[in-house]
Amino acid sequence: MNNAKRRTVIAGNWKMNFTPAEATAFINEIKPMVAGKDNCDIIFCAPYVTIAAAQAAAEGSNIKIGAENVHFAESGAYTGEVSAKMLTACGVEYVIIGHSERRQYFGETDETVNKRTLAALAAGMKVILCLGEVKEQRLAGITREIVSMQTKLDLAGVSAEDMKNIIIAYEPVWAIGTGLTATPEQAEETCGQIREVLVELYGKDVAEATTIQYGGSMNDKNAAELLSKPNVDGGLIGGASLVASKFTAIVDAAQ
Repeated sequence: MNNAKRRTVIAGNWKMNFTPAEATAFINEIKPMVAGKDNCDIIFCAPYVTIAAAQAAAEGSNIKIGAENVHFAESGAYTGEVSAKMLTACGVEYVIIGHSERRQYFGETDETVNKRTLAALAAGMKVILCLGEVKEQRLAGITREIVSMQTKLDLAGVSAEDMKNIIIAYEPVWAIGTGLTATPEQAEETCGQIREVLVELYGKDVAEATTIQYGGSMNDKNAAELLSKPNVDGGLIGGASLVASKFTAIVDAAQ
């Protein structure tokens, strides 16, 4: 982390977990555990049907509630989708876009990730933009090329000013839900490579100000070592975000 240059962000991605009642109970449990821990931003990205309950429970705390995806159209014949206009009308400020599970299971491409990103930014939202390589690409030694391409394609049309509302989450796909985790050195190297691409696209000042999270099975046991790296500015947390004590330990590591 480098708090002198950019904000540390610890974000939980609940995925398809928690009913509204369960979300309320979880937020009420964790609120006192993270109260006053203001050295990082704390966000939980929730399923659509859970957002209102989570927001109500989090009101007045240092916890913010986000969404897990957004469509690129403002309205129309897109059954099952939710627009940025709908989310902002509900008071949602943050949204995850391009998560590896969306790419793997639901056909997301860099083109649609880019369109969703532009739509969210136009609506005034803050985007947690996910990118990362699959195992075969890591083994082939082309991680740098893959994350460079994804960064450029996913941020096409995003201005330097817009970058104030972009958080990048580097998530090696081979480490999502597998129990595998990039070593701190691997995480630092690839987050640094992404920052180098940002220098190329936007200049050093913007690159140094952009938060780059690590999102591959960060947990209460490995968070401190991962967050000790200068280019790792937080975490996008999956499984550990469903357990209050584990998530709090990650927040503590960021303090």
